[in-house]
Amino acid sequence: MTRIGYAAGAFDLFHVGHLNLLRHAKENCDVLIAGVVSDEMLRAVKGIRSVVPTAERAEIVRSIRYVDDVHVETVPDKLDVWREVGFTHFFKGDDWRGTEKGLRLEREFGAVGVEVVYFPYTAHTSSTALRRALDALAPALPVAR
Repeated sequence: MTRIGYAAGAFDLFHVGHLNLLRHAKENCDVLIAGVVSDEMLRAVKGIRSVVPTAERAEIVRSIRYVDDVHVETVPDKLDVWREVGFTHFFKGDDWRGTEKGLRLEREFGAVGVEVVYFPYTAHTSSTALRRALDALAPALPVAR
């Protein structure tokens, strides 16, 4: 049976943690589809505005050698995404393991035969940390003309 993997994220301010997730995911499936959360979903679900627009993030992720295809997420429910994409394995950082969200994801995906696989979360870098650093630098950065 072909293992179709799905690794989702904003992939905004692309960093080594994103690359690690995609590399580990590809090592554990035959076909890797990367889910890029749309600008609209980022605002609706996380309350954040992306720095890099959806189309550009999708193009960056599509260019990563580990990624076979990209799916832009426009719905908040991962089961709805599964219905659209049809993956057999869902990959997530292990910061979700044992959390309420992670356990719910495992139950919901388990009911439809999808295995949730966790990979080590890259704790030393994150988009949130990069956003904070950029915000701190913002007053010192020159204004583009």
